[in-house]
Amino acid sequence: MLVLIREEQEKEYDETEQMTRRAFWNKYRPGCYEHYLVHLLRTDAACVPQLTRVAEADGKVVGLILYTKSLLKTAEQEIPVLTFGPLCVDPAYQKKGIGAKLLHTTLDAAKALGYPGVIIFGSPDYYKQHGFFPCSRWGITTAERESFDAFMGCELIPGGLHFPGAKFYEAPVFSSLSMDAVEEYDKKFLYMEKLRLPGQLEA
Repeated sequence: MLVLIREEQEKEYDETEQMTRRAFWNKYRPGCYEHYLVHLLRTDAACVPQLTRVAEADGKVVGLILYTKSLLKTAEQEIPVLTFGPLCVDPAYQKKGIGAKLLHTTLDAAKALGYPGVIIFGSPDYYKQHGFFPCSRWGITTAERESFDAFMGCELIPGGLHFPGAKFYEAPVFSSLSMDAVEEYDKKFLYMEKLRLPGQLEA
């Protein structure tokens, strides 16, 4: 199967959001909000559109990754870093290495733009295979001074995340997401049943 990693085109926005919705539906919670987040991020000041990529296979969009600007803050300075997400692949095309291709293509592009590192909240089992480590490796915590395995980072340059004691701040768009707005936006899509499934993060 030929997979092309390329920039997203505006005419594909609806197709990309539909794919994102399929990828996350009932995965972490009944329904999902990630397709609405994609919609918001495209026009958010924190988005880095130069790094947005889609995966194309069989003539359609089957994967997506977006990046946003984040900050590490110490008592002395603020360090611009990146966060990615959503990173997703259509359920019919998962476990074929497409997510890894999206990830590594864009990490290389982010390095070329001069960013020192990337910090995410993600699956340790998956991302440790792709050069990510718990942020405790560098003494970085969340803004609430928390540290856990799913809070991970990847240096794009040697020492790029070596800021012991730094706090991580992601873009406000992630914490200000309105569930009422998600419900309203979801009405434009075909009906899919919300299910409460074992292993979901939220009921």
